[in-house]
Amino acid sequence: MPNYTTSYSTKNKPRYRKNTNGRLSGARKPPRRRDAQYLRRTQGFGGRRRSGHGYGGNDRRPYAIIVVGCAFLLFVASIVWYANRSVEITLNGEAAKVRINSSIERVIREKELEPRPGNLLAVDDSVLEKGGGTACTVELNGKAIDNDHLDEVELTGGEKLEVGDGKDIYEKHDVEATVIEPTLTIDGTGALRFVQTWGVPGRSEVWTGKKTGIVADRGVVEDVVNAEVTCTTITPDTKGKKYIALTFDEGPSSRTSEILDILKEKDAKATFFVSGDKVAAAPAAVKAIAESGNELGTNAYSDVNLGELSASDLRSQLSDSFAAVKKAGGGKVSLVRPPFGEFSEQNWADAMDMVSAVVSWNVDSGDWLLPGAATVADTVVGSVRNGSIVLLTDNETTCAQTVEALPQIIDRLQAEGYEFVTLSEMIATDDDLKDLVDLSEVRMPKKASLPVVQKDSEQGE
Repeated sequence: MPNYTTSYSTKNKPRYRKNTNGRLSGARKPPRRRDAQYLRRTQGFGGRRRSGHGYGGNDRRPYAIIVVGCAFLLFVASIVWYANRSVEITLNGEAAKVRINSSIERVIREKELEPRPGNLLAVDDSVLEKGGGTACTVELNGKAIDNDHLDEVELTGGEKLEVGDGKDIYEKHDVEATVIEPTLTIDGTGALRFVQTWGVPGRSEVWTGKKTGIVADRGVVEDVVNAEVTCTTITPDTKGKKYIALTFDEGPSSRTSEILDILKEKDAKATFFVSGDKVAAAPAAVKAIAESGNELGTNAYSDVNLGELSASDLRSQLSDSFAAVKKAGGGKVSLVRPPFGEFSEQNWADAMDMVSAVVSWNVDSGDWLLPGAATVADTVVGSVRNGSIVLLTDNETTCAQTVEALPQIIDRLQAEGYEFVTLSEMIATDDDLKDLVDLSEVRMPKKASLPVVQKDSEQGE
């Protein structure tokens, strides 16, 4: 037997499987074909088999990273865009696009605005330094913005921005100021007197420049507003209606409650001017007047001629009377009918800040002469017209006569179509006065001051 070289030991021969299908036992078997696989909707291409074996087990990971990265970049880009988006404003009357949250200073720079700066002036208006004034003038939504804050104020869209040339400024200087006191005029005639215009002081100045030493009289830098008191008559502006205001002076008396009962019974209202000293003695009567819906004013604290008093005494008479009414439960009052109806120009100058109005009368009943109730009634009925203010007296001397005459007056005039109202109610019927006069309070502006009365020599100049 020939000698053969083998790759195995001849002692241990390989075993051959028994061939049962007619093939050579040493022939290679053909590769086995894999079973068909179908993709599920949720797998997509490159998906991993459920068993975790086979090809493409990590094929999705790169795609996922790319998608996440793109989304992140898009998110960052959107933030950057939003933070730097343009918004529209109105710049010097025209629409303009600016970057959101831009400062005014940046807008001026980017829009290449070139406002001309103002100059630095001496106190006599000569130019010390060209361009030494403010760089520009800026208004945002109608409000002036200081140059020092232009880099702080940011725009978010919709604003109205006005940028103009700068203003001249003056050198630092000392100021010697002189106050110009308002004067007083009293115009017109009539029973109702009130402040039409409040006095506001003016101001003149003399400047001394700290750099140049120049002294310059700048003249009037704030104009004075002079006070004006108007006297007028109440004229009701109503169609087919007639009004009368009954007024009672010098009360309260021992018969005041009866007067209130008559007014209530007749569906009439009136205004009571009480004296402060009598209020202190009969507080219940004052409270009853207020609670009945009638109106309260004061004569003064005592029966004196106010025109003869000093400013301090006048103010004491008024303030003490007002305080007595308030303490009695009559509330806050500022309506005045001075004793004898006299309230001088000097009185107004001394105390107009305390008085809402001064009211006299245009029909005098004459009851203080004690002519009798019938005569008093005849006098009133024969003298009134629409808008009349009737004077009656409620002191201890006249009150009995007043109580007797009052029902006659009301009945006869109601028969003629008159309505009896308070002074405030009658003022409300006058279209020219209703918005000018408020008898319940004094409306003195903050900058106003009491006026001075000009002497005759000053008025003639």
